[in-house]
Amino acid sequence: MSKPDVTTTKLDDAARAGWLYYVAGNTQDEIAAKLGISRQSAQRMVSLAVSEGLVKVRLDHPIAHCLDLAEQLKQRFGLKMAEVVPTDPGSSSTTLGVADAAAAEMTRWLKSEAPIVLGIGTGRTLKAAIELLSPIECPQHKVVSLTGNIAPDGSAAFYNVIFNIADKIKARSFPMPLPVIASSPEERELLHSQAMIRPVLELSAQANVAFLGIGDLEDDAPLFVDGFISREELLALRGAGAVCEIVGRAFDRNGVPIEGLTNDRVASAHIPSRETAMVIATAKGPKKMPGIAAAIKGKLINGLITDERTAEALLSGA
Repeated sequence: MSKPDVTTTKLDDAARAGWLYYVAGNTQDEIAAKLGISRQSAQRMVSLAVSEGLVKVRLDHPIAHCLDLAEQLKQRFGLKMAEVVPTDPGSSSTTLGVADAAAAEMTRWLKSEAPIVLGIGTGRTLKAAIELLSPIECPQHKVVSLTGNIAPDGSAAFYNVIFNIADKIKARSFPMPLPVIASSPEERELLHSQAMIRPVLELSAQANVAFLGIGDLEDDAPLFVDGFISREELLALRGAGAVCEIVGRAFDRNGVPIEGLTNDRVASAHIPSRETAMVIATAKGPKKMPGIAAAIKGKLINGLITDERTAEALLSGA
């Protein structure tokens, strides 16, 4: 049992530092760089892991299994970063834990003194993550939306989060004032040619880090339920082999974009290149599994935030 005056958050941080030091063999300087803290803070965290009895023959803390899974995901799939949170077997939430971890990862990037461009997708998990962000002023950064923010009826798309995050961090924000899916390929090209749209598309390609949601294409798919595509279009996408959508575009099980259909009308920016950006997907659960696997196989992402159960399934090839 931990001492009552040590918070769970501190113990989590100490467990993470302890694992990196005693299990993964990192130096304190390497730990500081990976966690975005000073060397002195890294040293204190490692010491706390020892003083609280977390470090024995193994790391005696539930997060240790998560850290092991995260390392396996990185090694197996060539990811630059992976975060695995504990699975709560009593919860049916699709955002619990993952949203918290996404908020923490966003905060690490936003604390950078050097200016960055942060690309943001859409979805329930990202919306939940941004609601968990603590207010922070970082006027040196730019936040750009990767998706259109206009729903079919002309209203603001409910799960577009660019305005939420801009309000939290006081950074310059660049929304994409477009429909998620245009009415025709010609309309999309016309919209993309507008003087106020081109700079946003160009900025999205310059993102240093991007956070993406992964949408499933089952009968209650977000694209369908939120009115962006019809049931006939949903069935057509599935018939063409689509298993997920990311920033509005449908992909097959190999992470290859579906040819034609609604993909010809998606007004969103393209996913930033993982060669130049950290592209982090935030998703968990059985419904998201095909999409996560597709994003990894197609090399659409190089970072993943998920939960234990999903990580175990990915590693087992389920």
